[in-house]
Amino acid sequence: MRQQVRPLIAIVGDRNAGYAIHQATEQALADGADAAAIEWLATDRLAESGSDDLCRFAGFLIAPGSPYRSMHGALRAIRHARENGVPLLGTCGGFQHLILEFARHVLGEADADHEETSPEAAHLAVTALACSLAGQTHPVRIIAGTRAAAIYGAQEAREPFFCSYGLNPAYRSLLESRGLSVSGVDQAGEVRIVELPTHPFYVGTLFVPQANHSAGRTHVLIRAFVAAARRHQFKANPGRAA
Repeated sequence: MRQQVRPLIAIVGDRNAGYAIHQATEQALADGADAAAIEWLATDRLAESGSDDLCRFAGFLIAPGSPYRSMHGALRAIRHARENGVPLLGTCGGFQHLILEFARHVLGEADADHEETSPEAAHLAVTALACSLAGQTHPVRIIAGTRAAAIYGAQEAREPFFCSYGLNPAYRSLLESRGLSVSGVDQAGEVRIVELPTHPFYVGTLFVPQANHSAGRTHVLIRAFVAAARRHQFKANPGRAA
């Protein structure tokens, strides 16, 4: 009988022990029979060249809590996951930085930026929402035929938001033309979930699914992400159980 090994997932962000969403993120990943092993990677540490061996992780959760101490550090982890087929889930600030990484390194817009930290930048891929969603719960329409639809098994979900920034609508068609698909929108059609269909698991949500976690009731997106990380770890280490 092969040994069951928990996949090692990096939580990329600047941990604040008093921040309830960071606590919920840890609990959602580490709870239950199919729990993951977790390790926080501070963004400023990631920004130091060679400071972490990213290849040892089976998945990356890009955490809420931006602006990060180092945008470069967060983007480094996202790019590694995207280019190497490592499962990634970005929530809230993680969603926003997933957009930035794609704009910079796939669209080729090296100066694409975030309005919260660089409001005067010429090319803002992430901009302020018309109305802040911080502390609100809203319905999200899941687009049929996407990975998100397969995970949810439903046409709509109600999700908690903690953000005031999102995808600049002017970038939507550009991102889609290069393969980043929109798989969830709000009632007005604004983007709330993106995914990369060609990747084993690459999903960004403007909402925070882990905020809905309770013991024995892990959010479907978190379950799917951990399962993808487990598959990735087994592929890299076939002598261990999937």
